[in-house]
Amino acid sequence: MLALAAVIVAADQITKTLVLASHSAARTTVAGTGFVNIRLVRNTGANGGIAAGYPVLVTLVAAAIAGVAIVFALRSRGRAMAICLAAVVGGALGNLADRLLRAPGFGRGAVVDWIHLGALNGSFNLADLAIQFGVIGFVIALLADEHSRRARQPREQVTAP
Repeated sequence: MLALAAVIVAADQITKTLVLASHSAARTTVAGTGFVNIRLVRNTGANGGIAAGYPVLVTLVAAAIAGVAIVFALRSRGRAMAICLAAVVGGALGNLADRLLRAPGFGRGAVVDWIHLGALNGSFNLADLAIQFGVIGFVIALLADEHSRRARQPREQVTAP
């Protein structure tokens, strides 16, 4: 679990660094195909810019969510759930690193979003993808686990009088 989370944090931070290094102040879109573009956005809020005026609050909530995800990952019942939660942890820690270490300062930093889909508003990054796919995978693994647990339980037989 720890290795997957570390790989996600590293990949997220490396891609953000590359985008920042290739970005010039004159351009907002660095490269793209029309549908998928690299567009640098500094997001001080949560997903979609929610609570953008409250970066310290967003940082505290992000840290709490990362902590809860770590606890759930350590207590997970199955491998699939642990892998999915590790992805959530890696994504949460990748974005939390931005909030803690990037300008304008500790706990007030902006998350670097850089992937933009032409048909949609908003931009995101690898950490966001890890969180989203991790949550979706966790829900699927949880439902599959519940389904298999019910299938293993003996069924009550109804007898006619």
